[in-house]
Amino acid sequence: MSSFVHRRNVLRLATVAAVAATVPGLAVVGAGQALAEQDPAAQLVQSAANQAIEVARVNAGPTREAGIRRVLESYFDLAYMGRSTLGSYWDKTTPEQRQRFLKASASVEARSYAERFGSYRGQTITVGRITPRANGVSIVDSKLTQTSGDPVTVQWEVRNEGQGPRIVDVKTEGVSMTMTRRADFVSYIRNHGGEVEALIDELEARAKR
Repeated sequence: MSSFVHRRNVLRLATVAAVAATVPGLAVVGAGQALAEQDPAAQLVQSAANQAIEVARVNAGPTREAGIRRVLESYFDLAYMGRSTLGSYWDKTTPEQRQRFLKASASVEARSYAERFGSYRGQTITVGRITPRANGVSIVDSKLTQTSGDPVTVQWEVRNEGQGPRIVDVKTEGVSMTMTRRADFVSYIRNHGGEVEALIDELEARAKR
């Protein structure tokens, strides 16, 4: 279990930095404002940041957690990300297991974000180049400027499959949120007899803590 927790902590640090636009005192500035007016993917990133900033600014505790979860549900394609994080194990789950997994994993992520937002003050994130790719995917580059230390490179993968753009991955200094989580989850499943149910039980237990 210690390996699972360690890997989850690494994931959280990367994803919190990646979505640092959602914390109190952090603003989206510079090129991002102009780009967001022109490109749906950049506009999505900035809208998610603006909404989450407000949630974090005026709320605390469970109310903040609930607000952050609404942001995730509104701007991130959690179903797509869930399928990606389970990899080939997704096809081995029942519809009921899939529903439980997606619900529990969203709760755990919302809580981890909400617990860490208070430690961020004064950072800024600047949206830069937008690179269209095949199949309705766009990569939105950005820079997170910290109050101390070097700027952090953050890339947002936005996918539009005909139902509007949604964020499906975030890379912090090249570290993919989705791929890190997949390695974490798959390792946990393999260490528990290859049973996805074991992972779902663990996530549900953590969501209740």
